[in-house]
Amino acid sequence: METVTLDVKGMSCQHCVKAIEENVGAQQGVDAVNVQLEQGKVDVRFDENRISKAQIVEIIEEQGYDVGS
Repeated sequence: METVTLDVKGMSCQHCVKAIEENVGAQQGVDAVNVQLEQGKVDVRFDENRISKAQIVEIIEEQGYDVGS
């Protein structure tokens, strides 16, 4: 398992939290998603053999958020 912390811009409410947690959390290989709304951070624990960091970033960006490095 690998854990990454992503900087995510554009999150402003609990709807944002739910959208990211549900969409990322539903992916095969994702073990845990923790959105820190006030800090603009998203922690994701995942199996890098089943899903990549790039795929996770793409899923978040498809929800309308900007992901930094």
